[in-house]
Amino acid sequence: MRRQNLWKAIIAVTATLGTAATYADFIDDSQVQLKLKNFYLDRQIADAPQNNWGSWTQGVTLDAKSGYHDIGAGIQVGADLLVQHAFKLNARDKNADFILPHNGKESKDNFGKAGATLKAKVSQTELKVGELLPVSPVLVFDPSRQLLTTFGGAWLESKDIKDTKLTLAYIDSINNRYDNQFRDLTLFAPAKGKNFYDNGPAADGMWIAGVDHQFTPEIGGSYWYADVQDIYQQHYAGVNYKTKLGEKAKLDSHIRYFDNSESGDKLYGEIDNQALSVGAKLNYGAHTVGLGYQQMFGDSAFPTLGGWVPQPYLVNWGVATFTAKNEKSYGLTYGYDFSEMGAKGLNATAVYMLGQDAETNGKKDQDSDELNLIVNYTVPEGKLKGLGVQAMYIDADFDYKSDLKEYRTAVTYNYKF
Repeated sequence: MRRQNLWKAIIAVTATLGTAATYADFIDDSQVQLKLKNFYLDRQIADAPQNNWGSWTQGVTLDAKSGYHDIGAGIQVGADLLVQHAFKLNARDKNADFILPHNGKESKDNFGKAGATLKAKVSQTELKVGELLPVSPVLVFDPSRQLLTTFGGAWLESKDIKDTKLTLAYIDSINNRYDNQFRDLTLFAPAKGKNFYDNGPAADGMWIAGVDHQFTPEIGGSYWYADVQDIYQQHYAGVNYKTKLGEKAKLDSHIRYFDNSESGDKLYGEIDNQALSVGAKLNYGAHTVGLGYQQMFGDSAFPTLGGWVPQPYLVNWGVATFTAKNEKSYGLTYGYDFSEMGAKGLNATAVYMLGQDAETNGKKDQDSDELNLIVNYTVPEGKLKGLGVQAMYIDADFDYKSDLKEYRTAVTYNYKF
């Protein structure tokens, strides 16, 4: 009953296709969740403690995804709604923390944002228009802070060809994790502009095309292209290999390559970067060991969008992104699942990354390293099933800027209607 009431309200606001009574599949196949997240982050700058930043916030998100309603000719339509709101419990107001909106003097006590997505499907081809949460080599939404970084535009995805996924998209805006509105796309260049939200000149939009194909059950390949108009264009090619090694062991490996260059009017000047990323993870029972190697080529650093948009398709990425000009980096990961010791739902991961030979801030041969320690626990059963706790410690050291330590905790709970 509660789900039906929610969707009747959503339909009344977002759709004019008819009465709610005609939408049995639209309502019955819907997924409505209320997501709670208590998030604490504290970043400590070694050489400049006056610049320390962080906050403690409570987030509430309504994530409503409809089923599909058949309107004839094989066409099905639906709508999704994402409403996010965060309350500041405590914060260092004088320093922006890129979690809460900041006016240069203090952060907001609370802020929210809402986005809607209309979707249409024919067979295995789906079009989404509105707020988007993409996961692709050239554009990824960001869940790493309190509220999500999302995008606005249109995303067409087809799986009608066996073992193949085709993607076409146009992105015209970004809603950053520390913002409450959609803004134009820019390059991440924080030295440009005095406005907290303005990194510099904006693109008209971003075109995306991609193809993913599974050649065999073990081998898959991808090619993607993106053009952030008048800023940069990006070619991506990747191959992944997954296989079982006996009853308990699994291997997951990849080789990924990015080729980045300037686009159109070159609003941020010449861009020349190529990035090679190689990684492998071996899982044996409760143990997972990972190795990664990454290298930047060309005359520029790896370009990313303004708003601190992550690039998880690079094997080494953290607070230190390891994407400076000429930088080489190495990564080692170890994870353990405590379920085999009777602690179901508990796991821990340690990640160490080392960067060398970076050219940045006018200096050459600069090194950096970063250690991440992460502990996750999710209540596996009972009345609190789904309650999750994550604790993270980050220690990053740099030749070219101040070292830092960061502490994060997140307590999450999802209630499904």
